[in-house]
Amino acid sequence: MPMGGFAAAAPAAPAPVEEEEAAPAAQEKTLFTLTLKSFDAAAKPKIIKEIKSMLGLSLVDSKKFVESAPKQMKEGIPKEECQKIIETMKALGGVVVM
Repeated sequence: MPMGGFAAAAPAAPAPVEEEEAAPAAQEKTLFTLTLKSFDAAAKPKIIKEIKSMLGLSLVDSKKFVESAPKQMKEGIPKEECQKIIETMKALGGVVVM
């Protein structure tokens, strides 16, 4: 019986810690979330290939990802990396926002 009580108490403790860690990250604004908003229909194959290499998805999953735009691409990445990804996608015909 004491083991059951201990096991039930242990998972409850980490949840508040995660929430406290997330709050300072949001205040600092050093990490950003990228969202694929839209893309040029003619550039769809190029966008799919870039998503495939960037996110490590299969070709089928990448196609589904692109077709379901707007969709969140990545979260918790530094501003410099965000800028590079935005420039790359813009050059290919995609619209990505932070």
